[in-house]
Amino acid sequence: MLAQTAGATVVALMATDAWQRTREGVVALWRRVRPVQADEVGAALEETREEILVLRCEGDSAGAEDLERDWRRRLRRLLEADPSVAEDLEEVLAQARASLPEDERPPVPTVHMQVQASGHARVYQAGRDQHIVER
Repeated sequence: MLAQTAGATVVALMATDAWQRTREGVVALWRRVRPVQADEVGAALEETREEILVLRCEGDSAGAEDLERDWRRRLRRLLEADPSVAEDLEEVLAQARASLPEDERPPVPTVHMQVQASGHARVYQAGRDQHIVER
């Protein structure tokens, strides 16, 4: 769940004055978990920023969604490698958002799940992986 919202937030912050702070924080997390990849991630963040700025000027929301999907995947892998960075990632993004004037802050993506069951139905919901073993 965090990887989804973080991916969207990182990409949204790319088009703001909080970008440098966001970039530094994300690269620092990579340097801690996967130091060999940190410089590559920094370059990928810059490349994605250039792309998102062009896509936003063109009004290409599908292209922006592709970039968000890419960063969700990268962040998910980072969190899987070291779940302890989750709080730090949340803090990096919260500080970056807070550094912007309120009317310029990108919205924090939310996930809303709703279900209705009846009878003997079973409902399983998850924000991510779910492993169910029934006997």
